[in-house]
Amino acid sequence: MGILNLTPDSFSDGGQWSSVGAAVERALEMAAEGAAIIDVGGESTRPGAPEVDVADELQRVIPLIEALAPLLDIPISVDTSKPEVMRQAVAAGAGLINDVCALQLPGALDAAAELAVPVCLMHMQGTPRSMQNAPKYRNVLEEVAAFLQRRAVAAERAGVLPRNILFDPGFGFGKTVEHNYQLLAGLDQLAGQYPLLVGMSRKRMLAEVLDQPLNKRLHGGLAAATIAAIKGAMIVRTHDVAETVDALKIANATLLGGNT
Repeated sequence: MGILNLTPDSFSDGGQWSSVGAAVERALEMAAEGAAIIDVGGESTRPGAPEVDVADELQRVIPLIEALAPLLDIPISVDTSKPEVMRQAVAAGAGLINDVCALQLPGALDAAAELAVPVCLMHMQGTPRSMQNAPKYRNVLEEVAAFLQRRAVAAERAGVLPRNILFDPGFGFGKTVEHNYQLLAGLDQLAGQYPLLVGMSRKRMLAEVLDQPLNKRLHGGLAAATIAAIKGAMIVRTHDVAETVDALKIANATLLGGNT
């Protein structure tokens, strides 16, 4: 899953793809590099990020999705928690909802059920504004798993088909560095009933180990992506598509015993 942020303040690529033309060019480049999904987002969820109203988010993402839909033969994902953005994005051509709030906003469950497209439910302790203040868990793996299962039950009761549900443990969302690596080490315990999506690309969990700035975290991110794939992740969300595709090919070859 290639990341395409249309925000001025995302932690890694904020403001880089602010025009539709530049964003389309980047999406096509990622598709050529091997991306299987393009994830379009119009609101930053980095720690401390300000909220974006519905009108601004729609203005950022809908023109791009409309421009991309006829050009791509891979799905477009919309990274949003707002029901109105979900509806308009799917109408414009998006085929997946990637919700960091796991359909907890009012109306989100009904919107996901009505739209009948796959939806990724992510775990986050707190909100983007507060999630990194002082995250605490008795057992991070157990609590993340229990939360995701509860949200899956809520989604299914609302009418979301089980086959349309994905899980994201939410690396970096209300978690310390230790929590993140505990999750990565036990990721195989979350894999199974629902496909797993993970996103660790360029995040602070890498920087804390590597002591490197954003532009020096590629190799650490590839290691994390490879570990996640071997432990059962089905989708890896990344800024660095070509390099991650290569890493995942090796992971898949290993899992398949060379039968690629």
